[in-house]
Amino acid sequence: MISVNERAALIVQRMINDAEALGIRVLTLEPGTLLIDAGVQVAGSLEAGRLFAEACLGGLGQVEFTWLRFEQPGGSTGLWLPGVSVSVSHPHIACMASQYAGWAIKRDKFFAMGSGPARARYAGEELFAQLDYRDEADVAVLLLEGRRLPNAEVAVYIAEKCGIGPERLYLLIAPTASIVGSVQVAARVVETGLHKMVELGFDVRQVITGYGTCPLAPVASDDLRAIGRTNDGVLYGGQVFYLVRASDEELEELVPRIPSAASRDYGTPFYELFQRYGDFYQIDPLLFSPAEVWVNNLNSGRSFHAGGINLEVLRASLVEG
Repeated sequence: MISVNERAALIVQRMINDAEALGIRVLTLEPGTLLIDAGVQVAGSLEAGRLFAEACLGGLGQVEFTWLRFEQPGGSTGLWLPGVSVSVSHPHIACMASQYAGWAIKRDKFFAMGSGPARARYAGEELFAQLDYRDEADVAVLLLEGRRLPNAEVAVYIAEKCGIGPERLYLLIAPTASIVGSVQVAARVVETGLHKMVELGFDVRQVITGYGTCPLAPVASDDLRAIGRTNDGVLYGGQVFYLVRASDEELEELVPRIPSAASRDYGTPFYELFQRYGDFYQIDPLLFSPAEVWVNNLNSGRSFHAGGINLEVLRASLVEG
């Protein structure tokens, strides 16, 4: 069976070996856990963000930098933005069992959202019952989105949940308002669509591969604004393509419901939505998905399409915001 933790550990070792050039810092916590600071007390880099994202995918995805040109209908001024492209194999494992930020780490004053292959070692989320996957590797890699560096107590807690010694645990952390934070959130564009499929009751084990592009959000002055910008990149500029094996009837019903435009909260920059509701959990959960979706059914050869880029919100959030 594929081990996402073993594959991710190889990527992390490359980061450790090239830490200075990547703009990251490697620390050893008291129980022997290696911690990589990729943006809390260091600048990080685009390449560090790319490797961070590939580790988050459990070594089952390739993340590259690109440029995205969005044209305004009617021939008026379009928009050029830097972006990332992501190609993923075994998406239900790479995206949902690994990359999805489904593990909230709370210990004393420490809080961060945990993603990456250590989730598949712990397998403490209900989601894993649907995925039919668990990683039995003797190493674990957890990637954290947060502003405070974890301490030894946090490392021991995570290692115990994963059933390994703390010296076999790698922790990587970057805040949302950082270079690495912007890259790794944009690289979630394929995962975001997969998660929407899960929410809609689709068996994502039927998804054979996925590809997506997403604008790279400029680094914001604080994490809340960064959450707004990075989410807007996905919601209003993310484009994904999936190869699946399913019935045409199932896809005809499913695909129009995947894009962010199917949500009641669509059309407003994310930061404004948060200010309106004052609580993330009041925002429609069905908003969190890419702007545009293509699905090619390998069983029939038919393709299905829904959604589209929202240039107005992208410009307001990523250029003028």
